[in-house]
Amino acid sequence: MARLIPLIAFLLLAGLLGFGLTWNMYHDQREVPSPLIDKPAPAFSLPLLNDPARNFGSADLKGKPYLLNVFGSWCPSCVDEHPVLVRYAKELDLPLVGYNWKDDPADANAWLARFGNPYDVIVADAQGRTAIDFGVYGAPETFLVDAAGVIRLKRIGALTPDYVEKTLKPAIAQLRGGKPGAAP
Repeated sequence: MARLIPLIAFLLLAGLLGFGLTWNMYHDQREVPSPLIDKPAPAFSLPLLNDPARNFGSADLKGKPYLLNVFGSWCPSCVDEHPVLVRYAKELDLPLVGYNWKDDPADANAWLARFGNPYDVIVADAQGRTAIDFGVYGAPETFLVDAAGVIRLKRIGALTPDYVEKTLKPAIAQLRGGKPGAAP
């Protein structure tokens, strides 16, 4: 019996490894369940990227649905995502709040000058403290917040046209009562 213990332990470990690999193959790793879905978005008030003497935050967005997009000039995936934001910003017809995370303002402004600025407003969180409240894993991340200030959707990783068409647009339409294009 003592000789079988190593074999049993090996088989258990091999089974766990196999399950983990199979799980990863069939589940999108960007779809990490967030405990904040269907909960109030954290209150925030952060300096504006281009005017650090002024703050902007959740109180300014009260009563309006919005998208909060976490980005940084240091983020390679943000470069991939950015053309999608530029393309869809107007079409989604929601305020798009840029959340510049752990970035140097000069670098962020140079990055926006190079790639374009799809945002309605950009806040800066140089220390990343507010990002902790939102449960940010890394950039890019995008949150859909409804008019009551409740997080309805969270995307970890770059937005893609496919994701916007199949997930984000229907979620926005649902906020509007199921009528695409209707006022939120």
